[in-house]
Amino acid sequence: MAIKVYKPTSPGRRNASVIDYRKELTTGKPEKTLCKRIKKTGGRNHHGKTTTRFRGGGARRIYRIIDFKRAKDSSAATVQTIEYDPNRNCFISLVQYEDGEKRYVLAPSRLQVGDKIESGDNVEPRVGNAMPLRRIPVGVEIHNIEMTAGQGGKLVRTAGGTARLVAKEGDWATVILPSGEMRMIRMECRATIGQLSNADYQNVRIGKAGRKRHMGRRPHVRGKAMNPVAHPMGGGEGRSNGGRHPCSPTGVPAKGGKTRKRNKPGSNRIIRRRKTNRGVQIV
Repeated sequence: MAIKVYKPTSPGRRNASVIDYRKELTTGKPEKTLCKRIKKTGGRNHHGKTTTRFRGGGARRIYRIIDFKRAKDSSAATVQTIEYDPNRNCFISLVQYEDGEKRYVLAPSRLQVGDKIESGDNVEPRVGNAMPLRRIPVGVEIHNIEMTAGQGGKLVRTAGGTARLVAKEGDWATVILPSGEMRMIRMECRATIGQLSNADYQNVRIGKAGRKRHMGRRPHVRGKAMNPVAHPMGGGEGRSNGGRHPCSPTGVPAKGGKTRKRNKPGSNRIIRRRKTNRGVQIV
């Protein structure tokens, strides 16, 4: 996927770049039967109170219903299109099964129109196929990984995302995630073979603030620039430095503070290695 740079006709254009979608996408119109309109919340709950800061505005979006479960077994599907999805940064594919049913799936790289993809216990580990972790050979790149069997893929769904299956032991498989975290996942959980498409997304430069507003992101204000009534780090005479370690508006430590409960059973026992600062390059 190529990065496109325009002539610097303005300061925003000079510093911006975009993905050249024409070289990869096959259509610009979504499948209407798999689309629905979603209501914008502006980061507010049903009481009108802001629960997620710095959200609001943005261009209208139509939501594409994605099949994260990949549970339609014993039926091959043919890739019809590779499409853009405004709700995520990787591409999606429209596939049609042998019985005529159409579904959207996350598009891995190297998947082309006309390719066949399958899901189930007895399928080959080819790009685009989904199967339980117990059927995937060790060392294979995977994405759209379930955390609970039958729940649908939760891990590794971003553009260019890929994890690697490194070990199997008993009922558990060990997977290295893009963040560098090494996590144990049940063998019956499903994953899809391959690396997700649009890996060049991380190289795109936004260029101007207005482009972020189109995405529904409002300006991010520093806590120490606020009044003390609005943030624990706000206030002070002159330019203060916060007066305490960085935290959220509710006082939760933001940089390295431990927030996990000691005696509460959680995911600690299935995380073999914590994520690194920069993640790991899976090659």
